[in-house]
Amino acid sequence: MSLDRRSWLQRAAGLLAAAGLVPTALAQSTAWPARALRFVVPFPAGVPIDVLLRAIGPRLTDVLRQPVLVENKPGAGANIGISFVARSPADGYTLLSTASNFAANPSLYAKVNYDPLKDFVPVLGLIKTPAVLMVAADSPIQSVADLVARAKADPAAIKYASGGNGTLAHFAAEMLKTGGEFQALHVPYKGVPEMMTSLLSKSTDFAMPVVASTLGQIQAGRFRALAITSSKRMAQLPSVVTMHEALGRGGFDLESENGLVVPAGTPPEVVQRLHQEIAKIMRDPAIAAPLVTQGYEIVANTPAEFGATIRSDVQKYAALIQRLGLKID
Repeated sequence: MSLDRRSWLQRAAGLLAAAGLVPTALAQSTAWPARALRFVVPFPAGVPIDVLLRAIGPRLTDVLRQPVLVENKPGAGANIGISFVARSPADGYTLLSTASNFAANPSLYAKVNYDPLKDFVPVLGLIKTPAVLMVAADSPIQSVADLVARAKADPAAIKYASGGNGTLAHFAAEMLKTGGEFQALHVPYKGVPEMMTSLLSKSTDFAMPVVASTLGQIQAGRFRALAITSSKRMAQLPSVVTMHEALGRGGFDLESENGLVVPAGTPPEVVQRLHQEIAKIMRDPAIAAPLVTQGYEIVANTPAEFGATIRSDVQKYAALIQRLGLKID
């Protein structure tokens, strides 16, 4: 189609919409995309989801014929970036990358400026990975049962590290304390590197980061993995038991799923196009294979399926936070 004809069709769609002859959303999305898109990452540059989106961006640029940029807006437990996208125009040009914070923060923080179920529309889930209970390779703790026994024998002796309040590592460890019926002091750090350093220096005794962030270090022998929080064992760590196996009880499914959402009100046909193109990119072996090697499972599900995951996570984290008595002002 020539540029002149395309411009004529776009102007015609706008005139018809103004006259009430076609739905406004359809007219708005006829020319979409007409400018650059951006992925907003509510975390610092270099985290796994940031790296993944920087790999997806050029592929999506080739398909949509518009630049696709990554913009980091970290801070306040991801609330800064999430709130920014919640206030952005619902035009399909601003997408938010989500993690566990997205569903948990409304229950964890005394006040947030968004509702994950009302202010956003799901596009798709991208990847997910469980948490892993791990200790330093030279730690005397050999198993989950050993950790529980030591903690019960001396309740003040055991400390656990996390990458901060409200992270999956924090929630997983608190669930382990509840399931194992023991106490341990929470020592929050700024991120995974500091968390791992604390284990190696014996400042803390155990941690429960997501598998993908520490798999290489575990496979290199620097840390000992004791259990994972998924419902089944991982191919990358076949000898590591699940928490179900270790504790002899269910109810410990906990995985971090990263996905993409857009502001509520984004035209459905734009959401569908974004889903279609990004899902196709995620299924490309060049993108998927390295992620699987790193400990991720490729999701690439539908908007409806990802929406169901978000609703389930909101309920799960709300119940967990209430049960644990966690609250951040």
